[in-house]
Amino acid sequence: MRQRSRKEMVKLIIFAILIIGALIIAIRFSQVERKAKERFAWYEAKAESVETSYGTITYIDEGEGEPVLSCHGICGGYDQAYDTLGDVTDTYRVIAPSRFGYTGSDAPENPSVENQVEAFVELLDFLEIEQTYVLATSAGGATAIKFAMMHPERTKGLILYCSGYPALQEPEKAVAYLGPPKALCNDFLMWLFSPLFGPVMGMDQDTINMIMPLKDKKEGIVIDASVSNTVMYNHREEYDMSTLTVPVICFHAKDDKLANYDGAKGWEALIPDCTFISFETGGHLMEGNGKVIEEELAGFVERTD
Repeated sequence: MRQRSRKEMVKLIIFAILIIGALIIAIRFSQVERKAKERFAWYEAKAESVETSYGTITYIDEGEGEPVLSCHGICGGYDQAYDTLGDVTDTYRVIAPSRFGYTGSDAPENPSVENQVEAFVELLDFLEIEQTYVLATSAGGATAIKFAMMHPERTKGLILYCSGYPALQEPEKAVAYLGPPKALCNDFLMWLFSPLFGPVMGMDQDTINMIMPLKDKKEGIVIDASVSNTVMYNHREEYDMSTLTVPVICFHAKDDKLANYDGAKGWEALIPDCTFISFETGGHLMEGNGKVIEEELAGFVERTD
């Protein structure tokens, strides 16, 4: 009888620990979730929408000076696109749209990179912008590079921040999906995974605050993983940057764990008009290099305007 009571007591203690642990996790997640929603509300208040042949495109248009069309990376949206140059809107007019399937922007039946480019052209037409610089971070690289190829007459320059690049050599086999597993594309699971951001992606755990909320981004993430991130690998001949006729500036950190540095650096000698800025550290977000980036970008715009 006494033995049975001890076993029951142990079970109760374990159960209590599990309940307390679950409550702590729920409270911590709710705090992060609330903070993310409060952060995003600031961007949401700035956002506008336009109807295109490819559905609704939602964007932020803010600032004065040379226009820059910002193509955000995976898990982004108009908020991430804006943040790329949000601190210098007194120098640049930042056009920051959500790409297909991301917050506020529709996903057409054929969410190809070419169709994304044409949707952005319609956005620029609506805003009466004839020429612009095109900037890309990470998975936005495919759209920005293709934009410069399809519409060089409208591209003043191509700016690549820790961008994805076409494969330098023919791949041994095609890839079908390059991105977060679909099951991971929700706030709670991504938050649980965030302690691994450092060792896996070279990013601080707090980056989760820039990613959430994910509810309205999941479709875009899947499009990026199955289209934007694979097309320059599987069809490198369609993204031959040696054919570019616009000036290009590339920024890349050597310790970037998500966009291979060697794969980016290899294009420096192949692009006709290319300025390549390397950083020893900074990771995929090029942290700690903001001042150099700002100065080099200003020089690039001054030279190419």
